[in-house]
Amino acid sequence: MSSSDHLSRRTLFWLLLTNVAVLLPLYDKITVATLGICAICFIWRLGIYLGKVSRPPRLLVTLLALSAAVTLALVSREMGLLNALINLLILGYALKYIEARRRRDVLAIILAGYFLIALSFIDHQAIGNVLLLAPVTAINTLTLVSLYRDDCSATTQSWLTAKLLLQSLPLTLLLFIVMPRFAPLWMVPQMKSASTGLADEVGFGDISQLTRSAELAFRATFDGALPPPSQRYWRALVLEDYDGKHWRQSQTTKALQHRVNLLKPARTPPRGDSRNYSIIAESSGQQWLFAMGNAYSDSQGVFNMPDYRLYASRPLEQKLQYRVRQYLNAPLAEPLTSTERERNLALPAHINPRSRALAEQFVAEYPQPAARLNAMMRYFNQQPFFYTLTPPSTGPQQLDDFLFETRAGFCVHYASAFTFMARASGLPARLVTGYQGGEFNPDAGYLSVYQYMAHAWSEVWLSGRGWVRFDPTAMIAPQRIEQGFDSMFAAQDSYLAGQAFSGIRSSAWFNQLRLRFASIDYYWTVWVLGFNSERQQQVLNGLLGEITATRIALLVLGVMALVFIIIGYSAGLIAFPTRQPQLDRDFRRISRLAARKGLCAPTAVALKIMSHNSGNAGQVSNNCSATGASYTCNSSTPSCNRSSTGWSGSASTG
Repeated sequence: MSSSDHLSRRTLFWLLLTNVAVLLPLYDKITVATLGICAICFIWRLGIYLGKVSRPPRLLVTLLALSAAVTLALVSREMGLLNALINLLILGYALKYIEARRRRDVLAIILAGYFLIALSFIDHQAIGNVLLLAPVTAINTLTLVSLYRDDCSATTQSWLTAKLLLQSLPLTLLLFIVMPRFAPLWMVPQMKSASTGLADEVGFGDISQLTRSAELAFRATFDGALPPPSQRYWRALVLEDYDGKHWRQSQTTKALQHRVNLLKPARTPPRGDSRNYSIIAESSGQQWLFAMGNAYSDSQGVFNMPDYRLYASRPLEQKLQYRVRQYLNAPLAEPLTSTERERNLALPAHINPRSRALAEQFVAEYPQPAARLNAMMRYFNQQPFFYTLTPPSTGPQQLDDFLFETRAGFCVHYASAFTFMARASGLPARLVTGYQGGEFNPDAGYLSVYQYMAHAWSEVWLSGRGWVRFDPTAMIAPQRIEQGFDSMFAAQDSYLAGQAFSGIRSSAWFNQLRLRFASIDYYWTVWVLGFNSERQQQVLNGLLGEITATRIALLVLGVMALVFIIIGYSAGLIAFPTRQPQLDRDFRRISRLAARKGLCAPTAVALKIMSHNSGNAGQVSNNCSATGASYTCNSSTPSCNRSSTGWSGSASTG
């Protein structure tokens, strides 16, 4: 091995830190087998660093690689293709790490480390993960610097690393701003990740689990005034099939969603007054989106479904930002076909006989549909029902037990009972799930909607009005609709009792701190993750005025020139003129005066003065005491000689 390939102990130490730092953000992607092999490689490498063991034989490394590849091939179907590829790269990183002997081996490890850092950022783009990846990138770069500057101290290497990273920021910012936002040229394989949030079927106990989750569902930013809390019904799913226990999406709707990218369903937007807002949906693994009322979106990758929902073209593995127009006075009035009418009137036979009898009683007393539905709503208010997230269990006749025995439940109980009675009375009805409410962030001016705000209500078809929303929960717990969940429960009975920081969540200082951090994450999402073509046009218009190819080229060249100047100055290739010491400036002034008088300046003294700075001007002055000397110069290039008594100038006569 040549001396240039020798790895210093400091490089090996930074390599140990890099190995842990790079793999730590990928903890949720590493399988148990991969983690075991990585641990073996790290412990062995630590033993090499401490001088306890020698490098492993190549046969052992080869056997580890083969066993890891076979294991991944066997479990790739369960874990997903992308997760399998990530684990394969991690294994290659770890195995290369254990056998590193030369500089080129370490260089390959460092480059693979950058690739793993990029994968971690692609998977988790939140601001918290970026703050974690910043020091990881710095440690990986520090290892690269130590590989080529192993003669420097750790402090010098750290300073060089900081300079490299800082010098890269202007170019990074430039590329971020001017690079065109093209649609993906290929589709990244989706990860096998758990879905969160609402599901496409719901029963009595389902939404209650969501109401104990403080996970963020989405954020909404309105162009104008916020809608009042009573209007914040965010539609996500329409459930039309009922089997006596669960509400589900119809097979027709599921088939349309399954082929949504092929069929490309469209809906003509209505006319009239609209409310415009933006939604930033969190990663959920699902495709249903959120909007209020009669909503329409022109955003790329968002479909306007026939049942007035918004639907994404692919599962949300990352945050998705889209624009929505809500038409305020437009009803959900698409014509109801005979098939849809039949579907929304269907009820299983021989279930909930008492609920059917109650519905028939409403029909007899209130022949008009609108009056009948209002009477059903009043029924929930007049009878001793109460709202709870821990209702007593029910038997096979769920709705009968709820309406006439327990009379305790939450939104799914009341919406299911109302929808069932509406169908039993001859009115097409369906269950809708989504979210209700929203927490306003005054610092950034947006609404945050959390999983615990999940809600269910009913929509009933009325002739001339279309689908009309009815929420019987508002009759039982109006403060749930007007003021949110926080008004429903005491602190000790909080619906978030099992969550972290639940004990201090109600305190003012904690909420203020939480909202501040949420604002930072919001701005990061809007201006970095949501930097689309539209925002790029806005920024370039602000910088350049009119966007032309010439102006963009000048901007790119200007920033690149600035970067090269900074790098050249840091490397010592470029030196800027500095202010001359006072002694130098005085000497040059005297020389110019002497030249005008026909005298000669002492060259030896000039050289001596020019070789000193102003800090030792006194020493130079002591060596130059010929202030009383006289000079005679009869030539344009006189020579000056120093005698024992002073300076004498001589020149040959012409």
